[in-house]
Amino acid sequence: MSDVYIVGIDMITFGRYPDRTVPSLAAEAALMALDDSGLSIRDMQALYCGNLGQASGMVGQRMLAEIGQTGIPVTNVANACATGATAFRDAWMAVKAGVYDTVLAVGVEQMGKGLLGGGSGGPSTEGLIGSGTMPAMFSHIGMEHTKRYGTTFEQFARVSVKNHHHSTMNPKSMYRKETPLEMVMNAEMIAYPNTKLMCSVNVDGSAAAVLVSEQKMKQLGLSARAIKVRASEMSSNPFEERQMAMPDFSSATRIAAARAYERAGLGPEDIDLVELHDCFATAEIVHYENLGLCADGEAGRLIDDGDTALGGRVPVNVSGGLLSKGHPLGATGIANIYEVSTHLRGEAGERQVEGARIGLTHVVGGGPGMGTACGIHILEKA
Repeated sequence: MSDVYIVGIDMITFGRYPDRTVPSLAAEAALMALDDSGLSIRDMQALYCGNLGQASGMVGQRMLAEIGQTGIPVTNVANACATGATAFRDAWMAVKAGVYDTVLAVGVEQMGKGLLGGGSGGPSTEGLIGSGTMPAMFSHIGMEHTKRYGTTFEQFARVSVKNHHHSTMNPKSMYRKETPLEMVMNAEMIAYPNTKLMCSVNVDGSAAAVLVSEQKMKQLGLSARAIKVRASEMSSNPFEERQMAMPDFSSATRIAAARAYERAGLGPEDIDLVELHDCFATAEIVHYENLGLCADGEAGRLIDDGDTALGGRVPVNVSGGLLSKGHPLGATGIANIYEVSTHLRGEAGERQVEGARIGLTHVVGGGPGMGTACGIHILEKA
C-alpha cells in the first residue's frame, strides 16, 4: 500500500455568508486547495465531500457543477462533527489502497445561530430536561472532571483565554479578539461551568485537501511542501452503562488515539502541536487526557503551566480553535488538518510553532441516542 501525502490544502475565512450557497462555499475551498497543489479538477480521479446540513443534497456533485464536471465518482458523507475528517479519511483510504492516485476531499457547512441539539421536540431519552443540548452535555463532562480531579472554573476559563489569544494571529478565524480571564468568567452563563465565551461559534465555512500517492507526488515534483499522512483513524463509542444517561465522548477519542499512535509508530510525547475538538472549554481540558498529552487528572495543571499555549511544550489549538475560529460542522475536520499542515510547512506566520514536524488533529461528535464518531489524523513534515 502507498503512503499518502497532502500536496494542496486550504480553507476559506470562517464567518457568516447568508448570500452564498453551500456548493459555492465548497467550490471556493476546493479551488484554493487545487491552486495550492498546482493541479486542476481535471487531474482529480475522485471527490469525497463532507456536509451535515444537506446530507441528502448531493453537495459534491453540485459543487462540481461550479468548478468542472469531469465525470469522476463522488461520495457524499455525513458523520456529525467528524464529517470533514470522514471525507478526508475516505480519500486517504482510496489512495492508500491504490484505487486512485489523486483525490480531492472537501468539507463544508452553512449554519444558523443558536444551540445545537435539543431540537427534535421528542421526549428526552435520558430523562434529564435540557440535556439534549450540546452545552448541557459538555457542562456535564466538565463537572464530572471537577468531581473526580478538582478541576476549577478558572482552569476551564483559561482554555478560552488561550484560544482567543491564539485567534488574534489567525487571519482565517471568525473572531480575533483578546478575552481576559475576568471577561470569560463574567460572561453570560450558558451551562455551568461554560460561559458564552467558553462555547464554540456556529459559522459558515469550507476547507479542502488534495491527496496523492507517493509515486504521484514524486512524478509531479510536489515533495517540497508535501505533508505525509502518518496515521488516519476513526472510532465509534463502545457500549457503556453510562450512555443510558449521557453520551461519552471520551471513550471514542481514547480508542482512536491509541490506534493512531500505534499506526504511526509514535507516542504522545512525539507530537509537536495539536488541533483538538474544543467545542466547549470543558472539552479541551478532558481531551488533553484522552489524547495522552498528560496523565489523567493533570489537565488542569497543563493549562495553568502554559504547556498548551503557543511556545509551550505542546501547543493546542493555535488556530484559535472552535472557540474563536468557529465550528462549521462539516468543514472542521479538514480545517484542523489545514492548520497543522500550515505549521508543518513553516507557513503559519506569527503563530508558527517553531520546529514543528509532527502534528495531530482530532474531532469528535454525536449526541443522545446517536452514539459518537471520532476522527484522528497524525501528520508529518515530508
